[in-house]
Amino acid sequence: MKKLSLLLTLLITGCVGIPEKVKPIDNFNIHSYLGKWYEIARLDHSFERGLTSVTAEYALREDGGLKVTNRGYSAKENRWKEAVGKAYFVEEPDKGYLKVSFFGPFYGSYVIIDLDQDNYQYSLVCGPDRSYLWILSRNPAMQPEVKKRLITKAAALGFDTSSLINITHD
Repeated sequence: MKKLSLLLTLLITGCVGIPEKVKPIDNFNIHSYLGKWYEIARLDHSFERGLTSVTAEYALREDGGLKVTNRGYSAKENRWKEAVGKAYFVEEPDKGYLKVSFFGPFYGSYVIIDLDQDNYQYSLVCGPDRSYLWILSRNPAMQPEVKKRLITKAAALGFDTSSLINITHD
């Protein structure tokens, strides 16, 4: 029983780690991050496969966490898909390091590794390992030089940016 308990603890907490050499941003302001973000590019995962016009919306919850609403369009199924989850800070609330859950007690890392801290117009986010990466913007399109800088930073941190999927917003 002790081994099973330890294994479950490792599985649950192991998903809220940070990839080696990746550092969450400091001086994070959750109130400035609230609202709608457009997914500009991502690494492929089954839960978003085939979706276009993907957005993420963040709102405060009464318990101090965040309500996370992810939405995207599946042309194959000819319908919108939506997932609602919750997120909480893993460390201090001024550090861009959260854990997010869409499936009960299981959490995954949400690590903000780059952010327009003046105007909160773009964000570079990863998960617990280098297979999760998102480029987000407040607008459906991003300035090419900003996108290039974020991709260059992600590549320098060891992410496979050649596999990024560019997201269309119709």
